Amino acid sequence: MTKKAVVLGAYGFIGAACVRALQTRGYSVCGVGRSRAAAQMVFPELVWVIRDIGATTVEDWQDIFQDADVVVNASGALQDGARDNLAAIHETAVDRICKALSGTPTRLIQISAAGVSEDAPTEFFRSKARGDATIMASELDWIVLRPVLVLGPQAYGGTALLRAAAAFPLIEARVMPGSQIQTIHVDDLASAVVQVADGDRGSRFVADLTEDGHQTFSELTATLRSWLGYPQWRYRLTVPQWALSLVGKCADGLGWLGWRSPLRTNALLSLKNGVIGNPDTWTERGGQSVKSLRETLEHIPATAQERSFARFYLALPVAIGCLSLFWVLSGLFGLVSFTAAKAVLTSQGVSEAVAGAAVLGGVAADLVLGIGVLLRRWTRRACFGMIAVSAFYLFMGTILTPHLWADPLGVFVKVLPSIILAMLVAMVWEER
Repeated sequence: MTKKAVVLGAYGFIGAACVRALQTRGYSVCGVGRSRAAAQMVFPELVWVIRDIGATTVEDWQDIFQDADVVVNASGALQDGARDNLAAIHETAVDRICKALSGTPTRLIQISAAGVSEDAPTEFFRSKARGDATIMASELDWIVLRPVLVLGPQAYGGTALLRAAAAFPLIEARVMPGSQIQTIHVDDLASAVVQVADGDRGSRFVADLTEDGHQTFSELTATLRSWLGYPQWRYRLTVPQWALSLVGKCADGLGWLGWRSPLRTNALLSLKNGVIGNPDTWTERGGQSVKSLRETLEHIPATAQERSFARFYLALPVAIGCLSLFWVLSGLFGLVSFTAAKAVLTSQGVSEAVAGAAVLGGVAADLVLGIGVLLRRWTRRACFGMIAVSAFYLFMGTILTPHLWADPLGVFVKVLPSIILAMLVAMVWEER
């Protein structure tokens, strides 16, 4: 009889790997996630339940888990923000899941993180620890797996940032020189999930999943740079802690605009304190060994795709920032030079009222689009809006003031690169 598995966070980096591994093992898998678009993009053929995991009730969970042999909780969030609430995802949801599974034989596999504890330096680790404690205090058939830094062929979040840091041209930004990092291939983590799902490693235990060796953060990025095929950096720049902290605070602010930056304070503190686990429990239970960093990279060939992505990852936020600055300044300049802007239209026979309304409408559109592109959920729509408004400006400008095409400052010509930049951002922008 086919076993059924329910995977929470099934379209995420780790969750998707778990889905594939369970399907390969013969499980019938149901995915749970909050974005239908992301779910259909990653696994269009999978059975999906679309829910906000942090807000799902006990009764809803009971319906979702009906007839499930295994539940894998691969959901999580790095830090509080516009889209995430750590307490809701790591604690409230876990408590409700335990209540929903109470009295059933369903096995609960919690994917946590190495280093979690009640006195950890970040709320991510503390909230994870409280969620783990709820599971361990229950009477359920449970296993808690705590992986170290997870690497894989997909680039998302921290793994994407590491590739971008490794691909940075000429200069190595040296940060957190004392931190020690261990890694695990995402397929090794998914394999461990399948092993415990099958009952091969026992029940009611906590195990770190990690390679045997470790490396400093600088050694990690240097290894990734070599993997990408780039020569070692020519120069090294030591980044002071205050500058790194400032970057983290700025990234925290962007979190409230919907951006899940891997440079947020929680991530930086986690790396600073090291990502280290102890594989003894997993080894003693007969768990399969975890690949070393170099073995992991040998299983992920670095092609032109990896190199192009690594270079573009840091360029994308710069592109979005430039678009925002361009459109906001355009709106502000139009407002400051309202009389002069209106005169350009009235000189072509446009009435004062129509010219004034047109300038104010343009100012409003510029400001809305310039601010809107910074909001993650509106980024792509804002880019399309920029393209449409720019095309309208050029069309109307060509009719009313065609001589501006020959303006020595390139008033119209300079609009064309902004259209291309907005088009590029809209084309490559992905939720995950």
